[in-house]
Amino acid sequence: MYYLYFDGASRGNPGPASYGFVIIDDNHRELEVGCDYIGKATNNVAEYTGIMMGLERAIQQEYLDLNVYGDSELIIKQLKKEYRTNSKLKPYFEKCYDMLQKFNVITLNHVKRDKNRRADQLANIVLDNELQK
Repeated sequence: MYYLYFDGASRGNPGPASYGFVIIDDNHRELEVGCDYIGKATNNVAEYTGIMMGLERAIQQEYLDLNVYGDSELIIKQLKKEYRTNSKLKPYFEKCYDMLQKFNVITLNHVKRDKNRRADQLANIVLDNELQK
């Protein structure tokens, strides 16, 4: 089993934004790490970008039994179809939802921010570096 933690960051809503993700194994080893600046975006778009990039990497590496964790209740509940998706987020939802179908086992889990520290750290490092330019 593999574990994907994702996050997004935005300074202002919308404002300068970034994402971060980490994929770990059962031994808590970091197998994949990703983060990048995405320009001006809302926090929700940054969060969706984080999960999309993490899912894409998991698919590429064939980590197809995956538990996903994020501190965005909105994103998790939208992907579980417990919340509706507005028109601005619909393209992100649809892309993520299509990607979820490629997994053998997939769980979507909302966690508190303190359980998502590494992904949060990655998103904020990138954003801080970009804003210091």
